Amino acid sequence: MAQFTKDEIKELLEELENYRGRATELITVYIPAGQNLYTVVDQLEAEKSTAKNIKSTSTRKNVGNALDKITRYLREYKKTPENGLAVFCGNISKIEGQDDLQLWEVETPQPLKTRMYRCDKEFILEPLREMTEITEIYALLVMDRKEATIGMLEGKRIEVLQKMTSGIPSKVRAGGQSSQRFHRITEGLTKDFYKRIAAEMKNIFYENQKLKGIIVGGPMPTKDEFLDNEYLPTPLAQKVIGRIDQGDTSESGLHELVQRSQDLLAGQEIIHEKKVLEKFFETLGENRELATLKEIDTRKALEYGAVDMLILSKDLKKPLIKELTKLAENTSSNVEVVSTETEEGQQFNNMGGIGAILRFRI
Repeated sequence: MAQFTKDEIKELLEELENYRGRATELITVYIPAGQNLYTVVDQLEAEKSTAKNIKSTSTRKNVGNALDKITRYLREYKKTPENGLAVFCGNISKIEGQDDLQLWEVETPQPLKTRMYRCDKEFILEPLREMTEITEIYALLVMDRKEATIGMLEGKRIEVLQKMTSGIPSKVRAGGQSSQRFHRITEGLTKDFYKRIAAEMKNIFYENQKLKGIIVGGPMPTKDEFLDNEYLPTPLAQKVIGRIDQGDTSESGLHELVQRSQDLLAGQEIIHEKKVLEKFFETLGENRELATLKEIDTRKALEYGAVDMLILSKDLKKPLIKELTKLAENTSSNVEVVSTETEEGQQFNNMGGIGAILRFRI
């Protein structure tokens, strides 16, 4: 089975969110990337025994049948798919007493990090829904002179990646130490701490192609001292999109940092869309043979494999967006679906909402 595209996942989500069980009999299984498939099968086999204790006859039957169907399906795999697997199964019949046992499986386009087995009245869709929103990540750093926490914002999920402490002593000096000597020691330790933070940021994010931006939070002197003295390598320093004043540098500080950056993050999406459309309009005006506008010419370019970037308006009908996206993915073309929230997006939509920047003239 091939991996689902984001649009295919969105379509499946729209279907699955409409189903409701009469009891906790709809089963959701998430198998993360790297998880041993046979371990999951063994767990589900054990759940069959537990399901025999369910008091309701119909619920016991429906849960047992769903578990049987899932385990039979999973045994057809030799190993967990590269990015993980999501499975949904249950009796979705709207007529009591009738069976309509269905199973859906999704090989995800990005690494799945959630491990879950759940029986509920509805399918648990949030981990899959978040995946459809992830097009980039943001590096997060909260720091002062004592500690630093490095994290990542991926979709709506915040992940802690590294916690660090400086080892700088408190302001109370050891007996006999002069104020100047103590200051030199703490300044030296602070610089070493900044270097270690920068090294960790480089190690984690330097080669990450999905890195969209970096947000740094902390007390005003500390974070500015770290950034202004260029401890970060230039490519990372150029991706710093925000400095946020805050005191919390622990794990909860990452959540505070994201909360304080909501306007900044929303603005980044708009800036990205504006840049995409500015490039398109510039190509259309200055090098017309390397751009298409409207559906007929864009389809022709897709058929020739000439499209470098396909641009679609969100206001187009969903089946059309899905069809053109699939054509683009068949020739490894980039796809950008843009909103009408900007002046450029509205202009593009008024011009038909379909266009492309080409790899070569046709």
